[in-house]
Amino acid sequence: MLSGCTSQPAHTPETRAENVPGKIIRLMPASVPDRAGWASDIMAAFKAQHIAPSTENICSVLAVAGQESGFQADAPVPGLGKIAWQEIDRRAGQIHIPAVVVHAALHIPSPNGQSYSERLDAVRTEKQLSAIFDDFIGMVPMGQRLFGNFNPVHTGGPMQVSISFAETHAKGYPYPVADTLRHEVFSRRGGLYFGIVHLLAYPTHYDRQIFRFADFNAGWYASRNAAFQHAVSRLSGKPLALDGDLINYGEKSPGATELAVRTLGKRLNVGAATIRRALDKGETAQFEQTDLYQRVFALADRTQHPPLPRAILPGITLHSPKITRTLTTAWFAKRVDQRYMRCLAKAGEK
Repeated sequence: MLSGCTSQPAHTPETRAENVPGKIIRLMPASVPDRAGWASDIMAAFKAQHIAPSTENICSVLAVAGQESGFQADAPVPGLGKIAWQEIDRRAGQIHIPAVVVHAALHIPSPNGQSYSERLDAVRTEKQLSAIFDDFIGMVPMGQRLFGNFNPVHTGGPMQVSISFAETHAKGYPYPVADTLRHEVFSRRGGLYFGIVHLLAYPTHYDRQIFRFADFNAGWYASRNAAFQHAVSRLSGKPLALDGDLINYGEKSPGATELAVRTLGKRLNVGAATIRRALDKGETAQFEQTDLYQRVFALADRTQHPPLPRAILPGITLHSPKITRTLTTAWFAKRVDQRYMRCLAKAGEK
C-alpha cells in the first residue's frame, strides 16, 4: 500500500504512534463531539489495514469526513423524505403499479408501530431510511415486488462510503458484526473503516493527494485512467469522455475508449485481444505494468509536447437525488483538497 501522496508503502517505515491519537484530536475541529472516540476509530482502521498514521493520511481522512458529513456518523439529509417518495414512485412506474396503490399500501403499520408513510415523512438520515426500506422489503409483499432484495440506499456513514464496496471489502473488518454489514456502514466505526479502505488501502503513484480524493468519488484509479484516456484521445484524434472507465463493464461490446485504442493498434504493435486484456485491468495497479499502458505513454512522450500527465481529475458530473445543483468529481476533489491543505497547515507541515 502506498501513502497518500508518494509511492512509498503506507506502513513502512513505522510511524511513531505514541502521540497519534492526540494529534488526530488536535487536527479535528474543536466543535466535533467525542473527538477521542473518532481518533480511536480512525486508529483502529489504520491498524487493521496496516496504514501508517502519517500526517498526510490522517489529514486525508479528516478532509473527506469533514466534506462528506461534517463529522456526523449519520448526517441528516435535507428533504430526504421527499427523495424517498420519489424513488418509490419511480420504481412503481417502472413496473406499472399506480402510485395511489403504493401510497395506500404504505399506510399499514410497520414493525415500530408507525405506518411506513409516517416514517417516510419524518425520515432525516440515510440510516433511518435504510431501516425503513429493510422493513418494507421484508414485511410487505409490495415491497418485494418494488425492490426485491435491493435496498435503494447506496451510501452511508461519516465518509459516505458505498455499501456495496463495504460488502466487497469486508475481509479484515476488525469488529463483530451484530446485525448486517449494511448497518455497520452507518456506524461511526464502520463508516470510518470502510471509508479509509476506499481512500487509502490501494497503491498509487500520484504526486498529489487530490487525485486520491477524486478516486474516492469516482472509483479506484479513475484519475490515472482518465489520464490514459486523455493520452489515447490526443494520439488517436478521437474525443473521449475522461471518466476513468476503460471498458463497458458488464458488457462484451467495446466501448469508446477501447475502440479508440484499437485505432492505435499498428502504431503500438498490439492486437485487439491484447488491448482488451490490458483494459480489463483498469481497476487495478497492474494496469500500469501492461505493455499497452507503457506503449501509449511512450508514444505520447515522443509525439506530444509538453509531456502528458499521468493523472488528471476525471470529467464526471455527479448524479444523485441528494444533489440539487451541478457538481462534478473535480469540484469534490478540490473541496476536499482545500480541507486537506488546511489540515497540513494546522499540523505545521505546510
